[in-house]
Amino acid sequence: MAGRVLIIAGSDSGGGAGIQADIKTVTSLGGYAMTAITAVTVQNTLGVSGVHEIPPAVVAAQLEAVLSDIGADVIKTGMLASAEIIAVVSDVLDRLAPTVPRVIDPVMQASAGGRSLLLGGAADSLRRLIAGARLVTPNLPEAEILTGRTIRTLADMDAAVPALRTLGAQAVLLKGGHVEGNAIVDLLIEGAEVIRFADARIVTSATHGTGCTLASAIAAGLADGLALPGAVARARAYVRQAILTAPGLGKGASPLNHGHTINYFQLDN
Repeated sequence: MAGRVLIIAGSDSGGGAGIQADIKTVTSLGGYAMTAITAVTVQNTLGVSGVHEIPPAVVAAQLEAVLSDIGADVIKTGMLASAEIIAVVSDVLDRLAPTVPRVIDPVMQASAGGRSLLLGGAADSLRRLIAGARLVTPNLPEAEILTGRTIRTLADMDAAVPALRTLGAQAVLLKGGHVEGNAIVDLLIEGAEVIRFADARIVTSATHGTGCTLASAIAAGLADGLALPGAVARARAYVRQAILTAPGLGKGASPLNHGHTINYFQLDN
């Protein structure tokens, strides 16, 4: 049976990030994707020009409908928009899915256009959802907000490990894409162990939705029964190939080729 991944996130009208990227990713990796939509964004590869939050009661109802019927093997969160939505998500998951592993992508800002996607004091509320999660996947700006530390270099990443452990998640994947240089290094922190993943940087404009895609690919791996390091390794390889075969759509930060595992795009070269 396909691993069931329940995704709680916002919609991206451009299809490159958010719920759309999550569904494509989980499906391309053989999982079964379900959703609870937290917001509808007006966006394309050039940025986000509008956000309409879904009422918290409707978010809760989506979760209850899915969990009471289909169930989930892993729950993945993305854009949660507000403290009120985070609160209802936490309440429903604590009540209906307390033992289901959670992969938390602490989305705070759109990669295209830089618009904030987490309002007011919602970052503080997000810590409740992170506590006890199987994995949280912050990039460096998100990790700075969550820890109160400046994290700009590889040395800063290493120095931030103790603070990241105090967030209360079972594991943290600190993504190092914002560090300048020819290599991208991510740190997987699980208990006393720190595993370093490194790849050569790809110079490209196809960067829209990489964080959403990576977290969903990890969630799909966990739903398949992979151990966390293996799920992270497979997800990073999937994202890398999705970047390398990106279809080149749009005028800004272009989307990935999420369907490369099923040859969705027929490339000329």
